[in-house]
Amino acid sequence: MLLVPCPYCGLRPEVEFRCGGEAHIARPADPNALDDAAWADYLFTRTSPKGVHAERWLHAYGCGRWFNALRNTVSDAFITSYEMGRPRPGMDGGR
Repeated sequence: MLLVPCPYCGLRPEVEFRCGGEAHIARPADPNALDDAAWADYLFTRTSPKGVHAERWLHAYGCGRWFNALRNTVSDAFITSYEMGRPRPGMDGGR
């Protein structure tokens, strides 16, 4: 069973969580100023790296809080997790 490190509750089983997609994507300051192509790019274009990836996670069946995590997409191993609003921890080769 995959264990996910919630920064508030500690290691918990994967079934308690929901992935919310890529982390650290800033909403456009003025969405009304975007054309359809730019808005579609904001909504749908995401990186899909092989290796370390920053993701948003919801501890749906636990504390109910959102947090960010660094996960290796090759091994599915979680490297670290951190509270929303905090910067991504420095990683060699990371974004």
